Amino acid sequence: MTFKEKYTITPAYLTAPSKRRSGLLLSPGVKFIVAHDTGNPGSTARGNRTYYENSRNEMSASAHLFVDDKEILECIPALTGNKPEKAWHVLYGLPTDNQLFGYNANDAAIGVEYCFGNNINADESYRKYIWVIAKICFTYGLDPAKSIVGHCFLDPKRKTDPVSGLLQSRRTYEQLLRDIVTEYIECTGTVNEQYVYTSSPGSSIVQHRLNIRKGSPTTKAEVAEIVSPGTSVTYTGYVSNGEPVNGNPKWFKNESGNYFWSGGIA
Repeated sequence: MTFKEKYTITPAYLTAPSKRRSGLLLSPGVKFIVAHDTGNPGSTARGNRTYYENSRNEMSASAHLFVDDKEILECIPALTGNKPEKAWHVLYGLPTDNQLFGYNANDAAIGVEYCFGNNINADESYRKYIWVIAKICFTYGLDPAKSIVGHCFLDPKRKTDPVSGLLQSRRTYEQLLRDIVTEYIECTGTVNEQYVYTSSPGSSIVQHRLNIRKGSPTTKAEVAEIVSPGTSVTYTGYVSNGEPVNGNPKWFKNESGNYFWSGGIA
């Protein structure tokens, strides 16, 4: 089995040894993944990496990867190094990581940070984010349906990530988990997803700014066109099992074979 290499992962390792990068190896290896967001809207992958490097001898908090709409930067070896190293991305002494996976996150998990904000293309950042998490699952033989946990579930009294970052683009944590599985399936070719299409031509008026997605009823698909409120859009039919957005999985298909979510029209 192979994995589709959609994006480039750029090594930009922090200096070792330092407080942020000890150089110690994950032991007993990679057992799960912790999904984070930066908690700092507008901060980029490159900007976070620079901050971590400049403060490497002042603070210990760290992460393996930062993802934004432009790049995937690996600060601590996880996918591009010889062997994965430890990062300090979850407090020691919390019980949930041990209860769920049998290990402390810093000893056995890769931490992936999602960058978000008004200056970042949320769709592209999200596509890279779910892809790299799916790739980690593939690389280390993890089940994508069972091996990811949000930082907020491990440290609920202090942390809200990645839920807070995902909300910036009206996405949910539950959607993230589903999309990682879908991405894994797509990139490994294990299953071809089939959408249920119903022919039902018509037209409607756009209520909110509407993204027309290329060839797939999902927010992961590339935007083909952005339609302004008040515009009339036509469609040839709909699928009833597209990606649920706010719990609604119905998407309309236009004559070009592209899709738009039904919640954006009236």
